[in-house]
Amino acid sequence: MKNNPPSPRQTALNCLRSWHAGRSFAETLVDRECSRTALPSADRHLVQALVFSVLRNQTWLDHVIGTLRKGRLDVEARLILQLGLSQLFLLGMADHAAVYETVNLASVRLRGLVNAILRNALRREKTILEEREKLPLSIHYSTPAWLVRRWTEQMGPQMARDLLRWNNTTPRLYVRANPLMPMKNIPASLAPLDRAPGWFSVEGLLPLEEIKTGSLYVADPSTRYSIDLLAPQPGEEILDACAAPGGKSAAIIAATGGKAHLTATDLHEHRLPTLKENLDRQGSSFVRTAQADWSLPCRTEWKGRFDAVLLDVPCSNTGVIQRRVDVRWRLTPEEIRRLTALQKTILENASRAVKPGGRLVYSTCSIDAEEDGLLIRDFLQNHPEWTLKEEKLILPHEEKSDGAYAALLICA
Repeated sequence: MKNNPPSPRQTALNCLRSWHAGRSFAETLVDRECSRTALPSADRHLVQALVFSVLRNQTWLDHVIGTLRKGRLDVEARLILQLGLSQLFLLGMADHAAVYETVNLASVRLRGLVNAILRNALRREKTILEEREKLPLSIHYSTPAWLVRRWTEQMGPQMARDLLRWNNTTPRLYVRANPLMPMKNIPASLAPLDRAPGWFSVEGLLPLEEIKTGSLYVADPSTRYSIDLLAPQPGEEILDACAAPGGKSAAIIAATGGKAHLTATDLHEHRLPTLKENLDRQGSSFVRTAQADWSLPCRTEWKGRFDAVLLDVPCSNTGVIQRRVDVRWRLTPEEIRRLTALQKTILENASRAVKPGGRLVYSTCSIDAEEDGLLIRDFLQNHPEWTLKEEKLILPHEEKSDGAYAALLICA
């Protein structure tokens, strides 16, 4: 007799168990678990909504649990209660369905406890939601206290609060049109972005056919700033130093009408086939690809060779916490310091690849000053032959997109 597949809520609980065991990133877990159980599309969306809602609001959910039940709870009970409270207070699901389905996730040993706590939560709903507004920001928006303090110091209290609020909302999906492979018709699910010509917000189903044929590429509008600053020109020798999976490389080719001489490198050799496949699909099959570790000195054959270098360095991802929900729980001050040291080394080495009179765009998807403006100014202080022409800090809550930073440097 064939076993019934797990429900979306059971699948979400399985994902959260694995996440707490430290086995993978949240989005990877959701994809893997849903594929393993062959859940239909609608159920996959529910699983993702459940898992991401819990991870975005983890500290607050634990706070609520603590007000409803004193004493310690094991991990299993806490995860089940987080799922239940998220459905009741964050996702707006029907009370009876949320309680019933959540209680059924629990073992016989825990069902009475889970049922009692969730029904108590419903009775106290008004008080619970009112009290949330008075809680410290780190609890209200479920963000580590050290990161809240850091952003408050860097941006000011109101800006930090606005950013925290934005990070706990659901991100939109965007696509970029490929002028090298224009669409015959714009899919009905796409809405043009006035602020970014050639970009669309996905308002319905993702247009998979246009993505498959290379007419569209899934990316965030914030990525366009580094390409705009680079201003690639036809015939130029250009290096995309940290290129995989290839979105910015394809944008460089598209911006030059397919007439740039582009070299795309990445640290991980196993990512090069995917990079090449993505570029081929985008009509950029003539791009040279190579493995390169830019934490090591610039190769002799690349020194002073390129008119322009795009350097999209590994970073803390603080600008994409809305989209990558578990970044906040993985990041530490020590990790930012480690990344900053690596970024300085990569910038030092990649700058050697720029010819005199050439340019380099340093970019991150971080909004942390230590990885962005402060790092660039430290580089300039030690390299008087370089000047800062322009820089952009894209704050996600202001731009209504991912956050990013980009700086255009000119070599004398």
